[in-house]
Amino acid sequence: MTAAPERPRVGVADLEQELTRALDGEVAFDDYTRHIFSQDASMYTMTPVGVAYPAHTADVVAAVRLAREAGIPVLARGAGTSLAGQTVGPGLVLDLSRHMHRITELDPEARTARVEPGVVQDDLNRAAADAGLMFGPDTSTSNRATIGGMIGNNSAGSGSVRFGMTIDHVQEVDVVLADGSTATFGVVDEAERARRAQGDTLEAEIYRRLPELVAANTEAIATGFPSFWRRAGGYRLDRLAEGQPFDLAKFLVGSEGTLAIITSARVGLVPKPSKQVFAVGHFETVQAAINATEDALSVDPAQVELLDRTILDLSRQKIEYAGLGKILQGDPEALLFVSFTGDDEAQLVDSMNALVELWERNGHGYHTLRAVTPAQQGALLKVRKSALGLLMANSVGARRPLAFVEDTAVDPKHLAAYTARFRDVLDRHGLEAGFYGHCSVGCLHIRPFVDLSQPGQVEVMRSVAVEVKDLVREYGGVNSSEHGDGLARSEFNRELFGDDLYEAMRQVKGIFDPQGTLNPGKIVDSPAMTEHLRDENPPQPGPLRTRLQFDVVGGMFGAADRCMNIGLCRKSTTGAMCPSYIATRMEEHSTRGRAGALVKALSEGDPHTALADERLHEVLDLCLMCKACKSECPLGVDVSAMKSEALAAKHDVYGTPLRSRAFGAIRTLNRLGSATAPLSNLPGRIKPLRALMDARLGIARQRDLPVFHRTTLMRWFKRHEVPAALTQQPVTMLADSFTSYTEPGIGQAVVRLLEAAGHPVRLESKGCCGRASISKGLLDDARGKAQKLAANLCEGSEPGSPIVGCEPSCILTLRAEHVELLPDDPNVRDVAARVKLPEELLVEAIDAGRLRLREDSWLAGRTVVFHGHCHQKAEAGTAATVALLSRIPGVTVQELDAGCCGMAGSFGFESEHYDISLEVGEDRLFPAVRAAAPDAVIAATGVSCRQQIFHGTQRTAWHPAELVLEALSPEVPTTQVPA
Repeated sequence: MTAAPERPRVGVADLEQELTRALDGEVAFDDYTRHIFSQDASMYTMTPVGVAYPAHTADVVAAVRLAREAGIPVLARGAGTSLAGQTVGPGLVLDLSRHMHRITELDPEARTARVEPGVVQDDLNRAAADAGLMFGPDTSTSNRATIGGMIGNNSAGSGSVRFGMTIDHVQEVDVVLADGSTATFGVVDEAERARRAQGDTLEAEIYRRLPELVAANTEAIATGFPSFWRRAGGYRLDRLAEGQPFDLAKFLVGSEGTLAIITSARVGLVPKPSKQVFAVGHFETVQAAINATEDALSVDPAQVELLDRTILDLSRQKIEYAGLGKILQGDPEALLFVSFTGDDEAQLVDSMNALVELWERNGHGYHTLRAVTPAQQGALLKVRKSALGLLMANSVGARRPLAFVEDTAVDPKHLAAYTARFRDVLDRHGLEAGFYGHCSVGCLHIRPFVDLSQPGQVEVMRSVAVEVKDLVREYGGVNSSEHGDGLARSEFNRELFGDDLYEAMRQVKGIFDPQGTLNPGKIVDSPAMTEHLRDENPPQPGPLRTRLQFDVVGGMFGAADRCMNIGLCRKSTTGAMCPSYIATRMEEHSTRGRAGALVKALSEGDPHTALADERLHEVLDLCLMCKACKSECPLGVDVSAMKSEALAAKHDVYGTPLRSRAFGAIRTLNRLGSATAPLSNLPGRIKPLRALMDARLGIARQRDLPVFHRTTLMRWFKRHEVPAALTQQPVTMLADSFTSYTEPGIGQAVVRLLEAAGHPVRLESKGCCGRASISKGLLDDARGKAQKLAANLCEGSEPGSPIVGCEPSCILTLRAEHVELLPDDPNVRDVAARVKLPEELLVEAIDAGRLRLREDSWLAGRTVVFHGHCHQKAEAGTAATVALLSRIPGVTVQELDAGCCGMAGSFGFESEHYDISLEVGEDRLFPAVRAAAPDAVIAATGVSCRQQIFHGTQRTAWHPAELVLEALSPEVPTTQVPA
């Protein structure tokens, strides 16, 4: 234990300067940072004084001490995914996730790990997996939820029927107390407690007074807590009563950062089951699914999870989650996921089959899907983990599924009756709701759709909250079962716990934090649940005419404000969203951070000028415009499009930089490069010229420049021999700026394959898609290019015929951004409807026998390691490409889940972005490519991806069409077999 030294009091105005001097971590008090941290995943907003990013415990100590002296509250924050408003407040926010995310010890024999508070649950599980262990609580937000946040909330998750709650796994914590002193809490015997109670420190005061408080309130503690075990509300005085060990580590679990700030924790781990099987019941109503829960619980499952139709329908609409819809039977109103885990798969299958038979015998459901293999389970688990986000995606404007009665729990034997009466409450108030959650422990996350901006709706929300609070008490349940109290439920704690127990809890707060420094207004002495609501008095943005069409209520402001801060963009191990956050771990570099910054700018009276704000563009700068947020964010918050619009506004105000104009004119530059090749390739090899380009244009000297080809795709196309008897539908191929001039061999491969499949091919080479212009905010230029190209394509192609392209970012621009730029242009609409990837046509041809591939190509027996382009993943998916590669005889295809490559068009060429570009590549892509067998073949659809793979690993990546051409039947000559 260390005591805090005395020092002179500082004022609010000096706090930022004092923190900057005292902390090794960063400090930010600007308006944009404050706005970004004013919200979490709840319905609340409170603007903090500022934000600090502690690098270590000493920084936390200094921050607490300085803030306390200034009379400023302190709020510790992890992922900021709290649903009840725990992580918003008016004071100094400490973001413990940026730097304090180390796993400092992992002991397989003791089955423990010591972690800093910013460690993400999935990261801990990955580290423990080699020892066959895992952290027991399994939250749906495990890919971004921090252990510190889980301790603050007493999180549980889907497996709590077997593994309990976070409180059951915390063994010891290192903390910073409210006066800036430090302590270590865990189990102590009476002699040790008495020893620690000596002295005049805050720690001694806690050890001295807390046992006295427990003894004085024995009756209130024994009778005041709800009888149901799954509790995440109030202070856990019950854990110190009735002869239990004096354990302040467990006592702090669920205290929401109001008593101490945890800087390290020793947590217990549990054996990780090696096998898992699912029975997925299909039901015609939600109530029918809930009625089947008791039968499910009778066969000892690991979890029983509910998803309703709202979530299922939304999953079908998103590329990222559409796999589930393909394996369901019929059109269920609800699904019940029942999992069985262990190490004996045969035994698990027997249990699954027993449940299926029981349901059939008792008439529950109309079909049960058995999912035994990981491949069968993948789509199920992805949708279940994303249920919250998919439900949020059903928001329209400010009508959102709100979290205020979403965390109740009752004994599962009462769940059917309780849920029926819950629905009656909603019906009486005219509210719809989404239903999902943990039937195995009687916890359903029911989120009514409410528009708090409309008259009377705040009162409706409160009325529902009061009725549900009374209903859950009637059934002996709990109002907070894993999401905590926060701002949404703390108001009701006096009534729920009774006056005596509530007053004891107020005394707990007074003992630990006599000045009310740590996250005040949560659990006790809280404001009404109707205060600080995000949508009650929404901003009224000034008029803004955008170049792109934002097809949501509220236009561009509505597109940004759709973000409900659930934080999926903070994940780091699957998908591509969000590459810059993965590299920096800065909240402002996440999708939700950028959306929040855009909401602030768009809320101004003159949003056009605000969009040119320099601080806003610092936030947007590292956005690679990969579009991953468009598909992976369940709410479809498309920061790429909004960054283009913000860049356009900045150009309006400050003019367009030369480098942006140069990249926007890439087709012209590439055409000139090809016309003057090979001389045009010399500057890329002359160091002084590269240094000059670096200094004057900001083009990184370390980056290899593309090589221009004298024989362009168009020249080759005019001279190549067209096969006879082309009987299939004509195809128009877009000769994009890269395939035409720097990689013409890829275009040649696609033409030859399409012709070999019987398609007459027309080459469209008269215009540019404008992709580069869009990326640089040159939207007026892009609109002109789109209009011209669409007219050319319609004029020169057969109506209804496919339009394909080799470069995903180019061809898919015709399907996406062209429609957003010219929504009323019939040519644009027509072209968008005809866009296909060439892989789609080639798979059809192979399957129809029109395109025959050799069994004995040099590819046979090899693994093709495939990396998909981010825009392809977002707009079309990679299924067609994987299918095409899989049709090469003898080939094994491994599709990487390696995120964004980091190149992102011009981004990786820019001097100031070169290092971050490589960091993004090093996250997963480069290690995966390096780990591939020496004889493995690397494939990538994007030109940027292929450039980045070679730059980062020195391994050449092929376009999939080139590989298919290599395997084409002997009558078509192929390129030389690589060494």
